[in-house]
Amino acid sequence: MSDQTATMEDGAGGGTSTMVQPPSVAVRGVRASYGRIEVLHGVDLEVPAGSVFALLGPNGAGKSTLLKVLSGRIRPTAGEVLVGDVHVGKISCEKLARDGICAVPEGRGIFPNLTVRENLRIWTYRGGISMKEVEEQTYATFPVLKERRRQMAGTMSGGEQQMLAISRALVTKPRVLYLDELSMGLAPLIVAELYELVAKLARQGMTIVLVEQFVTTALAVADHAAIMVHGRIEQQGTPAEMGAAALSIYLAH
Repeated sequence: MSDQTATMEDGAGGGTSTMVQPPSVAVRGVRASYGRIEVLHGVDLEVPAGSVFALLGPNGAGKSTLLKVLSGRIRPTAGEVLVGDVHVGKISCEKLARDGICAVPEGRGIFPNLTVRENLRIWTYRGGISMKEVEEQTYATFPVLKERRRQMAGTMSGGEQQMLAISRALVTKPRVLYLDELSMGLAPLIVAELYELVAKLARQGMTIVLVEQFVTTALAVADHAAIMVHGRIEQQGTPAEMGAAALSIYLAH
């Protein structure tokens, strides 16, 4: 990836820090299958560097599968994914994470039988970051987690669990962040708070791909958007264009 650097606002303390420029994401003719069942049928997308891209569509459209391909968890049967100059399908998920490509999967993926603080300690196992740094960054972004630090993660509210899951991604200082169904099962006020964070991260220069069913929620922070149906990109364009098109496309399928 490029070694260019840029100045980024420090979300925890208001200062500035240096970060590597975010890369673009290019999806070219991607097909992917589960066994003999093909789920993605030649997907093409371009996500500009430093933008928020909303991937919309009904249940079963293939959105989560595409996100798994983008993050290296599923290898495409055809086509390619490029993040900057990195061919995603050719390197391990661990290497992708160390290169600043991180995903928050649907279902959150926290450790429910550990406390919040024990979960945060696990975030340090990737190396290169101390427990003190993880806690400072996490509690500055999500103050409620400091109050819950001795609580079992599985007993927290869905929104608090989602915050904990996002904290795992943020400690890697990602340049590309994939968010799968961020709003699933959460109260509207919590969703609004999480999307305010997404908007802030985008302003700081991160490339973000959102997978969402709820059109209005995602388009409020997106720079670009696409609607996916039956494993294909049905239409893509500006948030305004996709907001206008979404209802008719959803009803037609």
